[in-house]
Amino acid sequence: MITVEAVEAPEVVTSDWIDEQLSSTYDRCGLRGGLLAELAGIRERRWWPDGFTFDQAAALAGRRAIDASGVDPAEIGMLISTSVSKHHLEPSVACAVHYELGLPTSCTNFDLANACLGFVSAMHLAATAIDAGQIKYALIVDGEGSRQTQSATIKRLQQENATAVDVFDEFASLTLGSGAAAMLMGNMNSHPDAHRVVGGVVRAGTQHHKMCIGDLERMTTDTRRLLDAGLELGMACWAEARETHDWANGMDRYIVHQVSSVHTRMLCEKLSIDPARVPLTYPKYGNVGPAAIPITLAGEAPSLVAGERLLCMGIGSGLNTSFTEIVW
Repeated sequence: MITVEAVEAPEVVTSDWIDEQLSSTYDRCGLRGGLLAELAGIRERRWWPDGFTFDQAAALAGRRAIDASGVDPAEIGMLISTSVSKHHLEPSVACAVHYELGLPTSCTNFDLANACLGFVSAMHLAATAIDAGQIKYALIVDGEGSRQTQSATIKRLQQENATAVDVFDEFASLTLGSGAAAMLMGNMNSHPDAHRVVGGVVRAGTQHHKMCIGDLERMTTDTRRLLDAGLELGMACWAEARETHDWANGMDRYIVHQVSSVHTRMLCEKLSIDPARVPLTYPKYGNVGPAAIPITLAGEAPSLVAGERLLCMGIGSGLNTSFTEIVW
């Protein structure tokens, strides 16, 4: 990995503001405000300006990564877009990003979808293609936006027939955030100072694929069962990895997918991870889907030193989990 960059969406949307929009519903249903900040630990999230597209966000991050890397765009042989947020089913988001960045016609480009694990899955795929000598460089991009989903959710929950069950079913929608990230990957033979993607382990628990289902208009989640099932899957994956990886004691930082304070605290407890080594971005950005891990990693990059070991950890809807080590 040569560089990882992030772009912050400009409009701040506080949890207090969302509580104000839903105050009548809370009163009618016997609920209290403050759960987003107190329970989830999310004080605010970002929105892109109205009309700003997901591919524009992804391209913005991609341009930043290319410029920071110093790599000639003509040498990029693969572009992978991992955005969950999409305005349409086809063509791929990658097509628009490829065009916006002026990448060569020889650069294969496509979308890779794996819920919140999409970016990490793309890292594995890109590394495989680079190691096989198929390409010299790969660019992974992700642009997420929560404006449309949260606006629709708030409007729906403001209706007089909305119940407390509806609020909790759609609570996770209100934790989402907007942002973009990109990573430029290349062969370490050409870039000896690059950061090495060591690899990792993945595990699937697809019997839980109905626990979190969403689109741009609505996301419904069985929050408690999803948390329990995700932690169980993560623990099983962690236990199986002990034989080949010393992640419990050898990591300098754990780059965890940013969901909420409850999720992060319980993951640290279950896996005996030192919370002080887990940088947090969800209080400011919310859950930015597959962009969350690279956004967090990009935020830590200025303080990292050569040789530090990082573990990217995510549990995504489906369910799937992935632990991937990077040596800085």
